[in-house]
Amino acid sequence: MTAAAHPVVSPATTGERPGVRLARSRRNAELSLLVLAMVLVAAYGAIVEANLLDTVTRDFWMPAAALGLVFLGMHLVIRWLAPFADPALLPAVALLNGIGVGFLRRLDLAKAAPADRETLAIFAGTGGRQLAWTLAAVILAAGLLVVMRDHRAVSRYAYTLGLAGIVLVMIPAVLPGRFSEINGAKLWIRVGGFSIQPGEFAKLALLVFFAYYLVRKREVLSLASRRVLGIDFPRGRDLGPVVGVWLISLLVLVFEKDLGTSLLYFGMFVVTLYIATERVSWLLIGLVLFFGGAYLAYVLGGTVGGPFANFYTRAEIWLDPFAEPYDRGYQLVQGLLGLGSGGLFGSGPGAGEPLEIPEVQNDFIFAGIGEEIGLFGLTALLVVYLLIVERGLRAGLAVRDSFGKLVAGGLAFTLGLQVFVIVGGISKLIPLTGQTTPFLSAGGSSLMANWLLIAVLLRISDAARRPVNQGGGPAARPGGGPPEQLHGAPTEVIRP
Repeated sequence: MTAAAHPVVSPATTGERPGVRLARSRRNAELSLLVLAMVLVAAYGAIVEANLLDTVTRDFWMPAAALGLVFLGMHLVIRWLAPFADPALLPAVALLNGIGVGFLRRLDLAKAAPADRETLAIFAGTGGRQLAWTLAAVILAAGLLVVMRDHRAVSRYAYTLGLAGIVLVMIPAVLPGRFSEINGAKLWIRVGGFSIQPGEFAKLALLVFFAYYLVRKREVLSLASRRVLGIDFPRGRDLGPVVGVWLISLLVLVFEKDLGTSLLYFGMFVVTLYIATERVSWLLIGLVLFFGGAYLAYVLGGTVGGPFANFYTRAEIWLDPFAEPYDRGYQLVQGLLGLGSGGLFGSGPGAGEPLEIPEVQNDFIFAGIGEEIGLFGLTALLVVYLLIVERGLRAGLAVRDSFGKLVAGGLAFTLGLQVFVIVGGISKLIPLTGQTTPFLSAGGSSLMANWLLIAVLLRISDAARRPVNQGGGPAARPGGGPPEQLHGAPTEVIRP
């Protein structure tokens, strides 16, 4: 780049420091994108009413306005506490969250009696609850930004968080089915009318522990034993951590009866290990271990049964859902029919029949939305998810400390893997899972956990983009020590 491409603006000319001007321009861009996202959400609501009610009520804009106020509050918190954070993260998440609330309200309108549809309150039904959960989730994310002024401080509690993550994962497995099982998967804690999915929060706690552990053990795990077909494989005695996490993921698969959660935890660890060591062999070992374990569970389910029977049943449904289209395969068949009938452009928001799909507000919300916005619309949503993942990975590349790199890269990959798992399940690419679609599906646990994930990415991206004279630059090693770099990264501050 030449100097002319980036003219230097002196503080005397503008009357303010260059860092302040840079932060302000990013936050203004964020605010503009946020307004655009809420306009799209309001337009979606108007089209839904036009198709469902044959008119557009005077209050069609109120859900988008309520969401806009919530996200504006988060924007102000970011402007105050993380002024250099990535300006695209909040608008992208706000758009997904808004579309999710709009679709859930569309389901509420379809369920209501025709005479009551025009007067349905914005806080009524599943859509109203999701709106309330959005407020709680954003407040929680803002609180995390207030408390966590430096992402490296979290490393002090890595072992505590690791233990807490394991406990959260295992609680549903040991509880009786009436307190933890929904649709065959034991992922919940249900007491009375209250339910929570602890695994959503466990993934954040476990990732912090993984990142801290791998920063400490990176050099050992990077050592190669032998080279096969141009790929360096690790020493046998260094396989212990991977085998341990593999065994835990298989226990989740067997006792919680959910392939998606098992794949999520194991994939998160293996990819974080790859980021730390840059050894492709860890990815290959991880793939062999996971798919080998899944196949073994399938074989044992067909022969021994017992705790493996549920996974065997899900695999059989995946292999041929049309064998029992009105029984075990009904949900997947209806989801495939919904996606197929949507075609390229969809039937239009509010013009489809998403209520024909069981659990369309949760596991199959992507199929329900896809029927109405078509392949092009679903592709646009996936591009928004891809943007969030890319921005998270960019923050990981730019931040100076190894711990931040692993946390940002792991969180970004985990979000992308969760989207792959749920979309792969409803499209028959992989067996069905109990995972929720981030920011779209109904439920408070997933929404709060994923907003916390975004808050961590915002904090790391703020540290990565902060100019040197604003407190940026090389970061200290987690837990103390001299500044540390990962894989020989250059010493200057990288600001993409």
